[in-house]
Amino acid sequence: MHYIILGNTGLKVSRICFGALTIGPNQRNLSLEEGSKVIIKALEMGINFIDTAKTYGTYPYIARALAAVGGRGNIVLASKSHAYTEAQMKKDLFECLKSLKISEIDIFLLHEQQNRYTLKGHRPALEFLLKAKEKGYVRAVGISSHTVEAVSIAAEMPEIDVIHPLINIKGIGICDGTRDEMLLAIKKAYDNGKGIYAMKPFGGGHLIPNAREALQWVLGQSCIHSVAVGMQSEDEVKVNVIWASGEDVDEDVLARLKTKKRRITVADWCLGCGRCVERCTSGAVEIINQKACISEVKCILCSYCAMVCPEFCIKIF
Repeated sequence: MHYIILGNTGLKVSRICFGALTIGPNQRNLSLEEGSKVIIKALEMGINFIDTAKTYGTYPYIARALAAVGGRGNIVLASKSHAYTEAQMKKDLFECLKSLKISEIDIFLLHEQQNRYTLKGHRPALEFLLKAKEKGYVRAVGISSHTVEAVSIAAEMPEIDVIHPLINIKGIGICDGTRDEMLLAIKKAYDNGKGIYAMKPFGGGHLIPNAREALQWVLGQSCIHSVAVGMQSEDEVKVNVIWASGEDVDEDVLARLKTKKRRITVADWCLGCGRCVERCTSGAVEIINQKACISEVKCILCSYCAMVCPEFCIKIF
């Protein structure tokens, strides 16, 4: 595994970051034991960077994995919150610290920033994170985003240390521009010293048929320090780490993975309330005959629709 300093943060991270969303209740919903074993495998293979969020529900998996390997050591932890008030961000940050059994976190982000207006609306939450950074509870602050606009604006904000942008070889999931426009925004941020760790290298599963090419394309961008990859099994960990090292994977491992395809389902008891439609930033959901219907072409398997479903109808497996 190769390591790199994440922008001006001083944090030394692996080129592959473990994306914890997919093991949790919003997607694969692995047992605590199974999920923590996947994280432990990642750590054993040299990954020292873990990305999570309040809404992912995966703090218990990470805490268990850290305890199993004897503590945090040089592991870099990142989390995120949608909070826009100081009070809610304070609650979310300290919930994170308590749940992970740590006294400080390396990176804490404003989750899913979209444009200048959401950045302005979340300013009180950002101000709290900056105070928390001064007090030693957070080492670096920043944003995650699926939009070119938010990345471009954050690139010029001196108080932002880290940006977690959506980028992949086809530009799948970018809400307001092209792949090349996003790359330009990322490069501007990189040139300004921001730490850049990408998300969605496989475009929510759409790029799995050419997964090795897709992963190596993201890793090959000089303006990207690391890439968060959602991994649900030890086999997926092995494959991504080996590919990141430029080596070939055993055919039997690839054969096992080819039998597994992630899919999103809507249960029969869906009431057609429309909250998922409002939440989806990819325009992948619509209500037909009083039931949510999801376009496999547009969906990037981000799970945001599942997170707002009051009846827990939407699942990704």
